[in-house]
Amino acid sequence: MTDTNHTPKERETEIVHVSPETNALVEQEMTGQDEQIKAETKALVEAIKKRAQSEIENAQTITQDAYLTAVRSAREAVENNQLLDPKRIEHSVEMIQRDVQDNWQKTVDEIAALGDRLQEAAQVAWDILMGEDYSGKK
Repeated sequence: MTDTNHTPKERETEIVHVSPETNALVEQEMTGQDEQIKAETKALVEAIKKRAQSEIENAQTITQDAYLTAVRSAREAVENNQLLDPKRIEHSVEMIQRDVQDNWQKTVDEIAALGDRLQEAAQVAWDILMGEDYSGKK
């Protein structure tokens, strides 16, 4: 059965789950606007939020996998080399783990910074959409 009361775009927008925060923000900032415009704006904000979250999750997964692979490979390589003194092996593994942990922390910090930049970009897009300048004045 076809829904004759809504356009295809309206039906498409209704499928997008809009968080209470986004709903409240759009309703507050777009008082008096057409409901279709509000619905499309809500869908846009949710899409930006979901895309940013997805990018951060993907980066974390890739980085964590690379970290674990590097530590395992280094440990196995050191353990399989019987020519070295066991204390030197242990020291080398500790140094490698320390370096990897430092790199891991830098990567996590970069991912957090990316999330911040994406959030700022979403806010700027919002401000432009709402016709505000960067000082928050209309």
